[in-house]
Amino acid sequence: MLIEAKTQDFAALLRGEAPAPYRLPDSPLAPPEVLAMLAQLADGIRLVFSPAAWMIVEDGEIVGLISPTQPLDASDRSLRIGYGVAPTRWGQGVATRAVADLAAWARADERVLALTAETSVENLASQAVLARNGFAAVGEREDAEDGPLILWRLET
Repeated sequence: MLIEAKTQDFAALLRGEAPAPYRLPDSPLAPPEVLAMLAQLADGIRLVFSPAAWMIVEDGEIVGLISPTQPLDASDRSLRIGYGVAPTRWGQGVATRAVADLAAWARADERVLALTAETSVENLASQAVLARNGFAAVGEREDAEDGPLILWRLET
């Protein structure tokens, strides 16, 4: 289940606390510097597009985060997404279910005509998550920080 992550939710996560009424998993969602970057990214996106982030919640526990990585692209109404799951939940289908939930949300939101994502060519797990949710690989690009990336797209 996706629950909108608001500024106060990120603040709680940065303090190592779970936003009520949820619990945190037995492993960190992400390192503090990554959570701070995601909070700042969401605050910026929230100025022009909302929701700007969601908590991935299963059985009352926050097991990951999923969000736009930039504002809605006005030229084609696509929304680039990124996601992460607590390491203790890897391999359990959490990301696949979260991306499916986000795709269902996008199909119901008339502002969004497509979802896009980028994965490292080495991140086979994330590639499988996107493929299972109907995303198609539509190209590649080289990133100075992350190296070669595969570009993915799902028409909603």
